[in-house]
Amino acid sequence: MIPYILYSALILTACLVFYKLLLQKETFFHLNRLVLLSCMALAFILPLVPVPYQLSFRKIAVEKPVIVTDTPVNTSTTAVLKEQPVQPTLAEKTEQFVNFESITKLLFYLYWFGVIVFAFNFLMQAVLLFYRAYSKSVIQDGKFRIVEITGDKAPCSFANTIFINPEKYEWETYNQILLHEKIHIEQKHTIDLLLAEIVLIFQWFNPFAWQWRKALEINLEFLTDDQMLQQDTVEKESYQFSLLQVAAPQFPLSLTTNYNQSLLKKRIIMMNSKKSNVHTTWKYFFLLPIMVLFACLFNQPAAQSQTLAFKEKEEKQERQSNIQSGMETEGNWFATIKGNTVNVQFKSDENDNSNSTFQLNEFKDLPRDKQGTFTLTREAGTMTFVGKFEGDKGMGTYKFTANTAYSAAMEKEGIDLKDDEDRMVFFMINIKQSYVQMLKKNGYSKLDKDQLIPLAALDVNEDYITSIKQAVPDIDLEDLVPFKSLGIDQAYIEEIRKSGYKDLSAGNIIALKSQGIDAKYIKDFHGSTTSKKNDKEAKDGEDQEDKDDDIIAFKSLKIDQAFIDSFKKLGYNALSNDDLIAFKSLNVTPDFINSFKKAGYNDISAEDLLALKSLNVTPALLLE
Repeated sequence: MIPYILYSALILTACLVFYKLLLQKETFFHLNRLVLLSCMALAFILPLVPVPYQLSFRKIAVEKPVIVTDTPVNTSTTAVLKEQPVQPTLAEKTEQFVNFESITKLLFYLYWFGVIVFAFNFLMQAVLLFYRAYSKSVIQDGKFRIVEITGDKAPCSFANTIFINPEKYEWETYNQILLHEKIHIEQKHTIDLLLAEIVLIFQWFNPFAWQWRKALEINLEFLTDDQMLQQDTVEKESYQFSLLQVAAPQFPLSLTTNYNQSLLKKRIIMMNSKKSNVHTTWKYFFLLPIMVLFACLFNQPAAQSQTLAFKEKEEKQERQSNIQSGMETEGNWFATIKGNTVNVQFKSDENDNSNSTFQLNEFKDLPRDKQGTFTLTREAGTMTFVGKFEGDKGMGTYKFTANTAYSAAMEKEGIDLKDDEDRMVFFMINIKQSYVQMLKKNGYSKLDKDQLIPLAALDVNEDYITSIKQAVPDIDLEDLVPFKSLGIDQAYIEEIRKSGYKDLSAGNIIALKSQGIDAKYIKDFHGSTTSKKNDKEAKDGEDQEDKDDDIIAFKSLKIDQAFIDSFKKLGYNALSNDDLIAFKSLNVTPDFINSFKKAGYNDISAEDLLALKSLNVTPALLLE
């Protein structure tokens, strides 16, 4: 939560700096309003958007470089080394972690305390405004409500209500104030202020957020002043004189539009300044690359999130494929015999169903055409079935009894199976004690029940682990699940390495396989593309990581030979991989290029094409 809030604060700060430097003095007030509102929204939305992996500057966290040496890896020695505790270092790390966790928790509570305080302030202002608006006498002027107030208070507006003391002003000034506030209401400026106040609730600690709210308020006043001066009945000198009469030193409620004395000088200067030239609108387009840069620098890469989500999804699916985690130890069963297998549906209540398939020879003395009892016994326990089969279909009741000796044996292996549900899962998947011992023998000494379930369900056996370790010696236990589910074997890994990818990590292999990339695709890729590096660097082989990114991007974006050839026909023979990826991402097509050629714009560079497309510039727009 805290990193997200800080990231939002960083975006808001960058946008404020951009606005102050380039846009604040421009007289495109409507456009400035749009920018200010959009940036507020983007500050909270952008951190949640994953970016394409090939565009991200962040690397996948699960990747670990594999150093291939000629010395064979002794897995048993590795396991022993991993098990040796280093007590002083562990204690120091634990103390540091506790301290860091305490500080993080304190900051978390402090942040939410501030949010509650500012939210309460927001609600109090809203309640006070509604009370003032509906507790006093009102003059209805069409859709506008005019509430007459007393005392030396500045006029202001909220929603469709105008607060003003008519006794303070002459008739001309009074009419100009009403016209000014009606513009605020018609253009719904209250919404802008409410959004800014909501941002302040969550960004109360950020001084730039307060400056942002001030910049938004100033621009709304600039916009309203500009609209006022376009009225035929309003003269500039008369209106500016009215502002001097109306401006008050009090600080009204921040939810209202108002005549703030501190803004008066800036408003008068802006009213007398020269209108901005339309050619200066190029400044606004710089906001887009700034947002893209922030996303590429800090956002989670889509490929990473997909890989991690894929692994979590696989574990969840495998845990639930044979037995749903909430399955009861007693209930009803419905079965169908198909060849040498028996498909059994277990139902313990209305919403709890799970299906499992067993081998027919695991059951003895199935009762056919008469009521009877039969059992299924495994290391984890015994399931007793009562019922009968009529032909190949049967039904009845079941009850599971755990094997306490099995639970005790697994506990010695470090696997805690105290709950009946856990024992049921191990029974249904048929996880044997020997399977746990096999994993430990292969170097995976630290095991828990959640790791064992998907491994056993996918039948990650010793032969498979041995073959994979020959190709990836230091593969983690968690990586074996996606390896097996994706069908990654030793032959595939060697095939990819022979195609030129020597330093492959488990994360690289998973990413390549999940995209369906094989040696043939890699060969075609190298034969049809041009690296962004020069030929010497390409020969030196120093850009392996970029190649990995490019080939995954090509596959995921479906960039094929036909796509590349379509641009070669137009004379773009030296497009780099980055150019092709950007063309595909932005949907730069041959038709798009031809439209500019027909308008007389020939030999447009790839960089210019991307700029034109990102800004939605068409030939018709250039000819206007």
